[in-house]
Amino acid sequence: MVNEAMSVDRESRSVEDPILTIRDANVRFEMDKGASHVLKDVTVDIERGETLGVVGESGSGKSMFADTLLDAVVEPGVVSGEVTYYPEDGDPVDVLNLKPWELRELRWEEISMVFQGAMSAFNPTMRIGEHFDETLEAHGWDKDEGMERAAQLLSDLHLEPNRMLDSFPHEVSGGQKQRALIALSLILEPDVLVMDEPTAALDLLMQRSILNLLYDLRDKYGLTLVFISHDLPIVSGFADRLAVMYAFEFAEVGPAEEILGGAAHPYTRALLQATPNLEIPLEEMRPIEGESPDPVNHPDGCSYHPRCPLGDEFCTTEDPGFYDVSDDHEVRCHYWEEADEAVPLSFGGEGQ
Repeated sequence: MVNEAMSVDRESRSVEDPILTIRDANVRFEMDKGASHVLKDVTVDIERGETLGVVGESGSGKSMFADTLLDAVVEPGVVSGEVTYYPEDGDPVDVLNLKPWELRELRWEEISMVFQGAMSAFNPTMRIGEHFDETLEAHGWDKDEGMERAAQLLSDLHLEPNRMLDSFPHEVSGGQKQRALIALSLILEPDVLVMDEPTAALDLLMQRSILNLLYDLRDKYGLTLVFISHDLPIVSGFADRLAVMYAFEFAEVGPAEEILGGAAHPYTRALLQATPNLEIPLEEMRPIEGESPDPVNHPDGCSYHPRCPLGDEFCTTEDPGFYDVSDDHEVRCHYWEEADEAVPLSFGGEGQ
């Protein structure tokens, strides 16, 4: 039986003070075998000062979402929908319709991004300090003041500024390079920092160390963070809210603690059960059976129904909108109230 609660087609669950609003964001690549949809009708508000964690399997659309926030999808990708940035002072900015020079300014001075792979982010022939100097010069910022800020940011990230700025990239460790890259992304005082798998290549101890430093930076500089990762446990301990992606769309959005302890979507619960966790005995971990949908041949109805234990004929024909789990927690699943029994968790949560 389908939920008695109505599935609601809404613009977005509003937040009190949005810094970014995304409406019906889509990314499409035209291919010989058809159009590849790698982001599908994503709508969400991001609140000023919050940390939003975006999680999902590899290939779920997380990086496309990050690129869309900065209109950085490479050709021949086509972005549609709306991305609006709300500066603390001034008029709202229509990100997807900026002129090239306006977009260059936005990407460093308002919304900055740390891409995957700190190991290859720096030019190996340049000292790390030259990267800061080059960025300041390209944007017409005062170099003396900018380098003072660089030194402060490096110090905030527990790096020795003079040594780091005078080093070539190969002379420092991976964790140090990653922290220097974070400092570089903040050199022009952006309000939003988007991070795409920034700690994926680092060991667990270094990952947690960097996340703790980011938490401190957020509070000190009034940042809004969008943290992209495939590692749900890591992100859930760091983010205020989680957006779980499946098949290029958001499947569940809500407070991190609420999703970790009472996930409502069968996919989110399966992802928790499949992710290595010290609280789950190895023999109780379960892989998610089946494969994610092909971006060219996306299934009708609910995108998760081919892998879902609750999927039925209704799910194959009716695409669920968002159902309300609580005031600030929503899920795209017709049968979310039955998910806890269909996909039980081996830790925390409901009556465990």
